[in-house]
Amino acid sequence: MTRTRHLTSLTALAAAGALLLSACGGGGSGAADGGNEYQLAEEGRLIMCSTLPYEPFEFTRGGESVGFDIDLAKKLAERLDLEYELVDTGFEAIESASVLDTQQCDISLAGMTITDDRATKMDFTDAYLLDNLALMVRKDSGITSIAELKGKEVGVKQATTGEKYAQEQGAETVQFEDNTIMIQAISSGQVNAMVSNVSMIYSAVQTDDNLELVESYDTNEQLGAAVVKGNDKLAEEFNTMLGEMYEDGSYDELVDEWFGEVADAARIPEDKRG
Repeated sequence: MTRTRHLTSLTALAAAGALLLSACGGGGSGAADGGNEYQLAEEGRLIMCSTLPYEPFEFTRGGESVGFDIDLAKKLAERLDLEYELVDTGFEAIESASVLDTQQCDISLAGMTITDDRATKMDFTDAYLLDNLALMVRKDSGITSIAELKGKEVGVKQATTGEKYAQEQGAETVQFEDNTIMIQAISSGQVNAMVSNVSMIYSAVQTDDNLELVESYDTNEQLGAAVVKGNDKLAEEFNTMLGEMYEDGSYDELVDEWFGEVADAARIPEDKRG
């Protein structure tokens, strides 16, 4: 039987209660008619919820939050003439849509796979990236396949498709909220392996010579940004921005910048771009 235990405490939600909807116009383009057509939690500001660190999607470098998702959110804020703000929260709160429902943020960008279950809780934008799963182990582990991990402890990010996949393969999943701690747990032998998105694992093996990516799984995952149910205007603005980035080449440049050798596997193919 699959066993799950927590190694890290749940990240506290960024705000204790719901923020009030702004009722009057301001600096953002969403307030042009005196209302708030983008249903912003705070007038004149686009608040993005994400979970750090999750390199290369969102992480801290030189004291600054950077990454692919963050660049997309900043570009959307600029497009709408809004200030940008990042709220770092646990992925479980993002995956459950509670951060959107309580207006702690306006949009979630967290390397999140679009699934039917999640789509019942939040509205997704068009897919902006492809990202299959992969298995990472220590080079000296002797592990060559996930089939060898039945009954063994495998690190996963809680509430993710990686967790579900590892459990389906018979592994005993150990939940982490922080990827850095999870990677350290593999290096120290606390867990036997890790199942996560291939792009994140690729970044990890580039920085730690003791780790290796042993196999990947074609799970046909598509990643999307999420907004609260019914916020069609904000989702449409994101989709329009994405289409413009396809046209002017800035999308491909951004994917190349953050995903390196796995960029071609990560980018949305030209024949699938809306």
